[in-house]
Amino acid sequence: MEKFASVAALLLLLSFPVAFSGHDYGQALSKSLLFFEAQRSGVLPRNQRVTWRSHSGLTDGKSSGVNLVGGYYDAGDNVKFGLPMAFTVTMMAWSVIEYGNQLAANGELGHSIDAIKWGTDYFIKAHPEPNVLYGEVGDGNTDHYCWQRPEEMTTDRKAYRIDPSNPGSDLAGETAAAMAAASIVFRRSNPAYSRLLLTHAYQLFDFADKYRGKYDSSITVARKYYGSVSGYNDELLWAAAWLYQASNNQFYLDYLGRNGDSMGGTGWSMTEFGWDVKYAGVQTLVAKFLMQGKAGRHTAVFQKFQQKADFFMCSLLGKGSRNIQKTPGGLIFRQRWNNMQFVTSASFLTTVYSDYLTSSRSNLRCSAGNVAPSQLLSFAKSQVDYILGDNPRATSYMVGYGNNFPQRVHHRGSSIVSYKVDRSFVTCRGGYATWFSRKGSDPNLLTGAIVGGPDAYDNFADRRDNYEQTEPATYNNAPLLGVLARLSSGHSGYSQLLPAVPAPVVVRRPMPIRKPRVTSPVRASGPVAIVQKMTGSWVSKGRTYYRYSTTVINKSPRALKSLNLSIKNLYGPIWGLSRSGNSFGLPSWMHSLQSGKSLEFVYIHSTSPANVAVSSYTLA
Repeated sequence: MEKFASVAALLLLLSFPVAFSGHDYGQALSKSLLFFEAQRSGVLPRNQRVTWRSHSGLTDGKSSGVNLVGGYYDAGDNVKFGLPMAFTVTMMAWSVIEYGNQLAANGELGHSIDAIKWGTDYFIKAHPEPNVLYGEVGDGNTDHYCWQRPEEMTTDRKAYRIDPSNPGSDLAGETAAAMAAASIVFRRSNPAYSRLLLTHAYQLFDFADKYRGKYDSSITVARKYYGSVSGYNDELLWAAAWLYQASNNQFYLDYLGRNGDSMGGTGWSMTEFGWDVKYAGVQTLVAKFLMQGKAGRHTAVFQKFQQKADFFMCSLLGKGSRNIQKTPGGLIFRQRWNNMQFVTSASFLTTVYSDYLTSSRSNLRCSAGNVAPSQLLSFAKSQVDYILGDNPRATSYMVGYGNNFPQRVHHRGSSIVSYKVDRSFVTCRGGYATWFSRKGSDPNLLTGAIVGGPDAYDNFADRRDNYEQTEPATYNNAPLLGVLARLSSGHSGYSQLLPAVPAPVVVRRPMPIRKPRVTSPVRASGPVAIVQKMTGSWVSKGRTYYRYSTTVINKSPRALKSLNLSIKNLYGPIWGLSRSGNSFGLPSWMHSLQSGKSLEFVYIHSTSPANVAVSSYTLA
């Protein structure tokens, strides 16, 4: 069966438009941040770039006597679930902490910080007392019964909370982690706000640790949608790790050392990381503390944390004693429903761990032997490239990136005509009849959204009712910010074990979204046409760099069996072609370019477009 699936996947690859490595990670990063603006609840700011959205949820919390306007809708519905929202903010903050300079180089640091603050502003409102935290607005049952735009939803907006009589250590712990991580982000750009976030983090951790219990036993309406399967011990360790990183307070380091064994931090050998199960994230952070020489008397315990971090990384590479399943196309596979959440979160951990190991001049220790840190970064790149189109279907699972991406996303806001275009009321059930059941593409492009993705055999059905595969989520995108920033900035100059304090932040005025402009006319040589576009630019150390995308099109009625390109005046790296001396050809895995099809390659340098021409070709 596996052999058949692999052959089928290869045949499928050859029958679809070609997409391959050489991706524009900077463009993907910019698009991924737009998705968070599409998920905003509350009063939208004047600089809102996703213009088909409008204000929503303006009375949230009113019936409970608290202002809960703001925050994020988690996925394709209109509920604000606190646990995944907090994990989303934690991962966005971690991305900025590790790769703030790289985000700045791509012009996206300001947008990243705005995305974090949209979440933390809401959490401040949701935490009105030290031992009270509102963890959900709306409920999945009534919300899923309706298909309506968030701007005019008629579903119940009841607010649900945890308190000493109804505890939720996992929810309070994750929110403490988010506030602590975000306080690091704002430490220099907004010190007062940073201190406020850290105060909330301290209180939330104390609340979580003193009044222990699972949040879905208190907020029972969340259990069906975001049940806490792993319990709360992982979130308590996770929060302690982030509070230590944010405060340098020895209490939290001691907490990790004292409780690492009893709470499972040194015992669980993980093969997943996400909004529910945090152990792999804790193990990665504690391994960082160990490499920084901060373990002190807890060294023996922290070494056990690191052994479990190594286990997770080795299992992803296929070099461990128990390895993670992969699809025939190479994507890690955990479950059919929104598998992509595990792909992006694992890719983030392998990226930072690669840099931690490189900075400490260490190798990864696997049961199959020692592994160079670069292999972890290569793994993360392979997963991101799959998401962006290097897969058997040649499908980009990021909406709006590439030429072949999901058109019928399971998302209420994007699937119904914009409230700004047509204010005709969409009824609860009428939305299903009129909009959900439509076979056409979504009227509003949900740019940057990472959907649930393919099944275990790389199959994917672009249908709105296929929520397992076509529904996006904020926690799919959040870990990807750091990975894309890292991949867009090359492979050198990293010392991630230095204190995690980002450089002073300059929030840039938002730039209007522009379509890539053609920087050279279409050039044809016989049956081969070449067109170049500049897709991005940035300034580094006083020099302006340009990212160019070049498309090669086969206009012949026959397949191109071979192709040799001459590229002159190229002064930077190039991706997406094979190279032999000064000649460039089809990538090694691509045997021909079919009639009417195209391939794309990308290069970066600091001047006008390179001179790309056809040296020779052979038709089949």
